[in-house]
Amino acid sequence: MTTPTKRFALVTCEVFFREMCWAMSRSPNQIDMVTLPKGLHDLGSAQMSERVQSAIDGVDTSTYDAILMGYGLCNNGLAGIVAKDIPIVLPRAHDCITLFLGSRERYVQYFNDHPGTYFKTTGWIERGKIGDDLKQLSIQQETGMNMSYAEMVEKYGEDNAEYLYDELCKHTRNYGQYTFIEMGVEPDDRFEKQVREEAESKDWSFEKIEGDLTLIRQLIDGEWDDEDFLVIQPGEATRAAYDLDRIVQIESAG
Repeated sequence: MTTPTKRFALVTCEVFFREMCWAMSRSPNQIDMVTLPKGLHDLGSAQMSERVQSAIDGVDTSTYDAILMGYGLCNNGLAGIVAKDIPIVLPRAHDCITLFLGSRERYVQYFNDHPGTYFKTTGWIERGKIGDDLKQLSIQQETGMNMSYAEMVEKYGEDNAEYLYDELCKHTRNYGQYTFIEMGVEPDDRFEKQVREEAESKDWSFEKIEGDLTLIRQLIDGEWDDEDFLVIQPGEATRAAYDLDRIVQIESAG
């Protein structure tokens, strides 16, 4: 028996562009995609949630069966999302790396085995630039993390600049490896080479691992088991579950 075709709206971070297009081209469902810039992650959870909700509210729900979210919880950036007229489907994932690796279990295992890893994919590389409008609103802009050391010296004086630069850049000390996730949608090896070169320039380790499109395909095809996806019904909203297995849960939108 042929599975009836559904029509879904997909609201997704642009880092998934190639992977989502791959899944949509093979799906029996009709998908209309809205992409949002990667830089939303840098606005903080409240502003990110507001931007994502605005994109959801812009969907003409009369023509779709559900709205699919190409996101994880993303540092609570998807907390507070409200379903109004049709269901919203959100993967149970802390962030996009879970979707690139195909499961929470694989992500946690790799994270535990390789602490200090910074992940890269084609989307993170070719869509890594942040627009000027988002730069002005970003946390990096507000805290000065986007400033060079010379700019800090000019603005704050040498002693203050040394302290600020040291504090603001602490997070980079926790990293020592680039891992390139090869998803099978790359046109050639240019992205892998770029990551290798970046690792060499920083004197970091490099590893290439194979990605897994399972969760992305299941999202697009409508295979939403409760273990890996949260279906938010009209009148409900999302909130963080603070549970490594559930990730997100439902609360009343009221």
